[in-house]
Amino acid sequence: MTTTKPKVAYSPVFTDGGEFQIPTFKLLKQDGKLYKNAKAPDLDKDKALRIYRAMVTTRILDERMLAAQRQGRLSFYMQCTGEEAAVVGSAAALDDNDMIMAQYREQAALAYRGFTIDEFMNQLFGNELDYGKGRQMPVHYGSKKLHYMTISSPLATQIPQATGYAYGQKLAGKGHCTITYFGEGAASEGDFHAALNMAAVHRVPVIFLCRNNGYAISTPATEQFAADGVAPRAYGYKMDVIRVDGNDILAMYEATRQARKLAVEHNRPVLIEAMSYRLAAHSSSDDPSGYRSKDEEAVWREKDPILRMRLWLESKKWWSESDEKKLQESMRREVLETMKRAQKRPPPPLETLVTDVYDEVPPALAEQFDKLKAHIRQYPDEYPKSAEHAKGGA
Repeated sequence: MTTTKPKVAYSPVFTDGGEFQIPTFKLLKQDGKLYKNAKAPDLDKDKALRIYRAMVTTRILDERMLAAQRQGRLSFYMQCTGEEAAVVGSAAALDDNDMIMAQYREQAALAYRGFTIDEFMNQLFGNELDYGKGRQMPVHYGSKKLHYMTISSPLATQIPQATGYAYGQKLAGKGHCTITYFGEGAASEGDFHAALNMAAVHRVPVIFLCRNNGYAISTPATEQFAADGVAPRAYGYKMDVIRVDGNDILAMYEATRQARKLAVEHNRPVLIEAMSYRLAAHSSSDDPSGYRSKDEEAVWREKDPILRMRLWLESKKWWSESDEKKLQESMRREVLETMKRAQKRPPPPLETLVTDVYDEVPPALAEQFDKLKAHIRQYPDEYPKSAEHAKGGA
């Protein structure tokens, strides 16, 4: 059975979907000027500068922390470099109380919402002020107060979770939605299809934002799918869809603003495919020179989303070379000074391993914890950061 009245044919007719051509929504050219007949969204100066500062903050943070990983200060890092417009532009179009369920390259959304450099550093170093109590890998951020669900490493798990959370928002009826971010590689996971189908059937206020950056780690898009990107998949679920220039901050903002309206006011889930490029490696463990050329990277560096927005701001007399210099200098100084402080903070108390799951620590868990402390006391040189916490009697 189908949900619509089918058309009838009296000879075999096969289709492969090639007749559907999805355009790419653009507003802003690389020189900071609008395309002919394009209309900029209603974005005031204060909000525009909040967006720009979040983009620059993320770029500087990424550069410094990758260097810290190379120096052995961090075990791992992932950059947002090149995709800042797709992330910040969409986050800025939401209500700050809307839920964000990210993959692992959306720290720019947290920066936009006000996550401080101190909070970033505490998580990266897993110290006593880390909200995750040192249990997560670096870049697995989370913030309850900023409505940003904690990152998990398994790929695509956040996509069906977003559908479920949005269903709860629909029942609550408070006018909020959920946005979930993922790459085009994650869109090949079964979780993606289950999430879209469930969202469409139950009509929940969720925005699925796919950052199509051309590579699933080292696998190019041409080897991931034969269709015209990820966007056409929405047709299979009768879902609203739009493809956007992911390096165009104005287009990303406007597309997400309109998507949110559909989601919140009409309970219509939306798929956004943001066409962008990962200028950095997949992670600090990856070497992109093995699967893409420097010439290809150079082409995309000319499409830098931060430079594009900066030129637009300057054309409106909202930004200047002096402003840029002050921002760059102050952010670099803050990142370095905050990193030094975060590194010196001690790790979370050893007791936090067992004190926040049960109301009272059960006997079996308490026994295991005592054995752990005894083991650390026996080999203090092997556990220098934990030895001080394990001094108490078993």
